[in-house]
Amino acid sequence: MESNNKLISEFMGVVFHDDENQYCDSEGYYIGLDLKYHTSWDWLMPVVEKCLRIGDNTDEWDNIFDALSLLSINAVYEEVVEFIKNQKNN
Repeated sequence: MESNNKLISEFMGVVFHDDENQYCDSEGYYIGLDLKYHTSWDWLMPVVEKCLRIGDNTDEWDNIFDALSLLSINAVYEEVVEFIKNQKNN
């Protein structure tokens, strides 16, 4: 989980400040001490929105939409991680 959360945080422009031991969003605002993409819809849905905004592969969109239809945060989280990995490989 932790490595996937870090992958998502990089994708979202989140930065960890070692000197302050906290995470800040891409605009520099404090967001917490831990990454919660795998447990919080509030954290995960902006990632889903970004994936859908930048994605150009309808199969990837379909996978995310299918996971959303299950109302399972675990399924959505896994599809988002796969989407980001595929983006990094292209």
